[in-house]
Amino acid sequence: MSAYARQIAVLGDGAQKKITGSSVLCIGAGGLAAPVMQYLVGAGVGHIRVADADGISLSNLHRQTLFRRADIGRPKVDVIAETMKALNAETTIEPIRECVDPANIGRFCDGMTLILDCADSFAVSYIASDHCLETGQPLVSASVVGQDGYVGGFCGGKPGLRAVFPDLPDQLGSCDSDGVLGPTVGAIGSLQAQMALAILTGDLQALGQLVTYDARAFRFGGFRFDTAPDPRPDPAFIALGDVASEDFLIDLRAEGEQGPELRQALRHVVTDFGPDGPRPHPDQRVVLACRSGLRAWKAAERLAENWPGEIKLLALGG
Repeated sequence: MSAYARQIAVLGDGAQKKITGSSVLCIGAGGLAAPVMQYLVGAGVGHIRVADADGISLSNLHRQTLFRRADIGRPKVDVIAETMKALNAETTIEPIRECVDPANIGRFCDGMTLILDCADSFAVSYIASDHCLETGQPLVSASVVGQDGYVGGFCGGKPGLRAVFPDLPDQLGSCDSDGVLGPTVGAIGSLQAQMALAILTGDLQALGQLVTYDARAFRFGGFRFDTAPDPRPDPAFIALGDVASEDFLIDLRAEGEQGPELRQALRHVVTDFGPDGPRPHPDQRVVLACRSGLRAWKAAERLAENWPGEIKLLALGG
């Protein structure tokens, strides 16, 4: 136990036993996962399952600090597993080379004490929150774009992500489109690890709280949302394999846009869905597909104003 002596001095023996007996799912193996994995493995978390399908690229290295140039092209989860074993062989690292989606989220979360959303995908964040709200598992979700970020403790007896973010902005930022600074990612990832350790040791005040960080002004903010109403998970995301042949399937991507082909889909843009826009049969389910899920969500909002049927969203990635 000498490896954990400094944190036992702060937390106590009982808290350390909770940490070593806990299991964590880390969704995403990028910039946020770097400080999260190092601090949780260093703290002695018993089992960490990390899921990500991406390989390492040169543009990752300025913020994804577990990787080196010699690792370019290798699966992120494999490199993390090797590096973390060298840090603490007592922690079991379970690498999973898959993207998280509605079809596998249940399997990945099964048996986990805590879920960590370290993915650069708003669709994955909603998928994880909807699942954790149903199972009662706590979720710590974080996001960083540019020099701004947030981290929040959701579910586990508190409201989910939709309670804080029921609506989407006109445009979603991402690391790819808007850029990101490495130290900002490190600051938010460290806060995410701090929240995780608090929850794992039984200090649940992190749940129901959102912390924001503006790196330009070196300013932290935040608020509690313990009693915020939880909207229904509608529209909810589904997996590609859940699309049925009888669905009214709409592909909102441009011709030639990356991602899997939807041969049976009709192609439209978001603004097509208005009072005189396309309509399914009364008994059909609508499935709206795009790369990130943003266009699908906005089309769903427009369609729902003029059609009362079931609508699902499909984020295809690419």
